[in-house]
Amino acid sequence: MKLHFRKYGEGFPLFILHGLFGTADNWNTLAKGYAEHFTTYIIDQRNHGQSPHSDVWNYEVMAQDLIELMDDEGLAAIYLMGHSMGGKAAMFTACLHPQRIQKLIVSDIAPRYYPVHHTEIIEALQSIPLHSIHSRKDAETMLEKSIPDFAIRQFLLKNLYWKDDQLAWRFNLEVISRDIEEVGKKLPEEWKYEGPTLFLRGSKSGYIQTSDESNIIKHFPQSKIITIQDAGHWIHAEKPMEYFTETLNFLK
Repeated sequence: MKLHFRKYGEGFPLFILHGLFGTADNWNTLAKGYAEHFTTYIIDQRNHGQSPHSDVWNYEVMAQDLIELMDDEGLAAIYLMGHSMGGKAAMFTACLHPQRIQKLIVSDIAPRYYPVHHTEIIEALQSIPLHSIHSRKDAETMLEKSIPDFAIRQFLLKNLYWKDDQLAWRFNLEVISRDIEEVGKKLPEEWKYEGPTLFLRGSKSGYIQTSDESNIIKHFPQSKIITIQDAGHWIHAEKPMEYFTETLNFLK
C-alpha cells in the first residue's frame, strides 16, 4: 500500500508512526525538531489519515507497508519510532525485517497482549450521524455526552473532514471497529530484534508496567526503558521537550 507521508530535513532517515485514531499531523512539531538531524518521515498508517483504506488491517501488513515505503524512497535502513499502536507496528516491523531497522524507539506500549479498551470511544464515534450533521461543532456536542475528556474529543475531531458535501472520518471506522482486537495483539513469543531499542513510558501511564520489563528484554535484548515523569500515555504531547531530548540522545 502506498502510504501518505510528509518528509522534512536531511540526514539518516527516521520514520515516525502515530497511534490508533491518530495521524501524521500529531507529530508535526516534533518532526521539525528531528529534521535538524535526520530526514524525518511522519506517516499515516493504513486506514488512518490520508492513507488508503483497506479491508485488511493487522500489524503484519502495516509492517509490509513500511517496507514498501522504504523501497519506494530507496532506503536500505532507517531509524523507526512509534507510539502506542504505532509502537506495536514498529516492533513487528523490526522483528520481521531486522536488517532494515538500525534503531528502534517504542513509546508507551509493551510487546504483550492488551485487552480491548476502546469500546466506549468506538461506540461514541459510531453514534454520530455524519450524513445529517452540518459542522464539527455538532459532532463535538454529540461526543461530549460519551467522552467528557476535552483533549480526547479534540484528538478525535481532527479526523473529521468534508467529503462530497458531507462530513466523514479520515480513519476507517468500519474496519477498525470490526478488527479492534488486532490493536492489542502480542508479539509472537519467539520473535526478537537484536538492534538498539529504547522504550519510553509515562510515569502516570499504566501501559508499560514493571511486570513487562522482563518480556521487553526477552524480545529486545539490547533495549533500555526510560520513564518520563508526570506524563501519561501521550508522552510526546504532554512532555515534548523531555521526550525529544531522550529520543535524540538515543538516536545520536
